[in-house]
Amino acid sequence: MPIFKSASSAFKRFKLKIMNVNSNSYTYGFAIALVVAVAAALSIAATSLKPMQDANVALEKKSDILSSIGLSSEDPASLYAQVIKEQLVLVNGLVVEGVSPDAVDMAKAVALPETERQTPLYVAESEGKTYYIIPVRGKGLWGPIWGYISLNEDGTSVYGATFGHKSETPGLGAEITTEFFTGQFPGKVVYSDSYTGIEVRKGDASGDQQVDGISGGTITSVGVQYMLENCLKPYQAYLKSRGSVPAAAPADADTTVTVATL
Repeated sequence: MPIFKSASSAFKRFKLKIMNVNSNSYTYGFAIALVVAVAAALSIAATSLKPMQDANVALEKKSDILSSIGLSSEDPASLYAQVIKEQLVLVNGLVVEGVSPDAVDMAKAVALPETERQTPLYVAESEGKTYYIIPVRGKGLWGPIWGYISLNEDGTSVYGATFGHKSETPGLGAEITTEFFTGQFPGKVVYSDSYTGIEVRKGDASGDQQVDGISGGTITSVGVQYMLENCLKPYQAYLKSRGSVPAAAPADADTTVTVATL
C-alpha cells in the first residue's frame, strides 16, 4: 500500500542519515556515547580501587610514624602493631574514650582552638624505651606540610622527626624532608619555661630550641616553625602528667620569638 511504502522509504532515509558517518548528528552522537562510556569506566575504576588506595595511605602513615623513631620494615603493618602500644585522642589534655586517631582530620583539627581540638597521640615502646609520637600539620609556600615528631620518655626532648609536603619547591622548601633538615631535631627540646616549639633560624641556630632553616625556602621554614608551635601546645598538659614536661609559661610572660628571614 502507498502509505506503508511511503513510511518505509522515510525510515530508510532517516536510517541512512543517522548512519552517515560524515553527518553532524553522527559525530555528536558518537562523541556523547564515548564521553559517557569513559566516565562510567573511570567511575567504576575509582570505586573499585579506593579500598586499595586507602590501604596504601594507611600503610604509608604507619611507615612515617615508625620512621620518626628510627624504625623501618618491609612489613610496616606488623612492626607497627608490635611497637605502637597506645593510640590516643586528646582534647584539652584529657583522653577521649572511644575515638581513634584515624578518625581525626588533622587539616580541620589544627584550625580549631587548642581547648576544642582533637589531637592524636601514639605511644611506642622499642628496646625498653617509651616514645611519644605527635602528628603535626601546617602550611608551606604552595600547600600543606605535615610530619611526625617523636619525643623521648621525658616528654620534652626530641628523639626524631619526619616531614612531608604536597607541592613545595624542589631544592628549596621541599628540602624539609631531607636528612640535612630533619637530622637537626634529635636532642632538641620542644617545651621550656618560656617557649613551646622549635625556632627555625637563618643559619645561626644555637641552643636546644633552634634549628637552621632551608636557604631560599623562607616561607616553608617559617611554616614548619608555626606548625610546631601550633601543634605541640595542646599536648603539654597530658605529657606533663606522664613525664617531666615543664609547666606552661604564665599567660603574661613574654614568649615572643623572632623568625629570621632565610
